[in-house]
Amino acid sequence: MHIRELQPLEPLPLELLLLADPEAQIVRSYMKRGKCYVMEHHGEVIGTYVLLPTRPHTVELVNLAVRETMQGQGLGRQLIAHALQTSRELGYKTIEVGTGNSSVGQLLLYQKWGFRITGVDRDFFTRHYAEPIVENGIPCVDMIRLQQDL
Repeated sequence: MHIRELQPLEPLPLELLLLADPEAQIVRSYMKRGKCYVMEHHGEVIGTYVLLPTRPHTVELVNLAVRETMQGQGLGRQLIAHALQTSRELGYKTIEVGTGNSSVGQLLLYQKWGFRITGVDRDFFTRHYAEPIVENGIPCVDMIRLQQDL
């Protein structure tokens, strides 16, 4: 597996990005401000994440996604490790991430990597998304915010 920054003229891995955020318009809006990284296997993009600067010395990890047929193999962990290392190298002091209240696997994974819950953005998904989101049989309504000092 190889992880690298997506180059400016390369097409966005939109299919993967939409696994983590189903609103294409929202994804495209922050892609203009962030840096996209892709994980490749035999020249094929199988994972992605975006680092989005939010405040001085703070970056947000958004759109972490692994192709559905490749999930459960530790690739998400590799992407998180790369995002943490890249954020440090870029000089950030804090990394944040937000995920849905229904994203139980992601909440577990981020906490295993040292992220701590810092807040809840109530009704985030009902305010910003036209279609209801349901994961694990749970309506996705609130965004759980987590962060880690680098």
